[in-house]
Amino acid sequence: MICQALPNSIDLAMEWPNVPPMDEVISGEFSSQRGRTRSRDSVRVVTWNIERGLQFSAILDFLRSADADLIMLQEVDLNARRTQHRDVAFELARSLGLNYIFGKKFLELGAGSGSLPAYQGVATLSQWPLTTGQIIRFQYQSTFWKPRWYVPQTELFQRRLGGRIALVTEALIHGQRFVIYNLHLESKGSDRLRLQQLQQVLEDAGRHTESSSVILGGDFNLNATNGEAGATLQRAGFRDAVRLSRIPTSVARLPFRSARCIDWIFVSDVSHGVHSTGQIHGGILASDHYPVSATIEIL
Repeated sequence: MICQALPNSIDLAMEWPNVPPMDEVISGEFSSQRGRTRSRDSVRVVTWNIERGLQFSAILDFLRSADADLIMLQEVDLNARRTQHRDVAFELARSLGLNYIFGKKFLELGAGSGSLPAYQGVATLSQWPLTTGQIIRFQYQSTFWKPRWYVPQTELFQRRLGGRIALVTEALIHGQRFVIYNLHLESKGSDRLRLQQLQQVLEDAGRHTESSSVILGGDFNLNATNGEAGATLQRAGFRDAVRLSRIPTSVARLPFRSARCIDWIFVSDVSHGVHSTGQIHGGILASDHYPVSATIEIL
């Protein structure tokens, strides 16, 4: 798999001058923070690759029952034909009464409607106020998704412009500042590429770990508790908040594709003895990934 450096959106604009800007986030506020019953001593976090939002009603039902403080979603569609041209992040946030920030990952060629382009991205939702909304577009990307003259620019072939990202937001929960990194590492190529992308996230997160609690969550597309990935996260001061590393989080729909442990929630403040419990929601079949949740104690 060929990889290339893709430093920022300037290079993208130079190569494809008609592409709309992709590094500005979209946000909305629908939360009143009424009706909370959970202890002030914990934060409940959910991460979930929702497979573009194809099963919107089932996704909404689970998120409503999850009653989470923070929700990190990956593969979130905006105006794509396959999801009835929904603004999936907006509609989920409005239906659940949550605030949200959405970051564009890819411009999905051949999936929009008329003059309106379609995007896929990541979204962070919360009952609590969300601020910052910064996109980290990884320096190293796979070239697999790029359009080529011999590949039709139709929805079936998933030709895309852009690249994998992490969405950085801040939330003030029970008076404590949390910095949240919602990330989706590359599905194509080797673990070496994914480790390069993860390292870029950790370098940025290092600016916050001394002063704030930092949560990393999302679809890592690798087992992040084993090998070099696990060692890298540990050195950076993060630990697995779910602690169910042998339970698969992806759904094996095809006979030649096995289920894998690739969706994770990590939390900083290891030295402060943070405690957490987690769950893989294996009964929820609304995506090709299962939702993953963790309840993190605030000490």
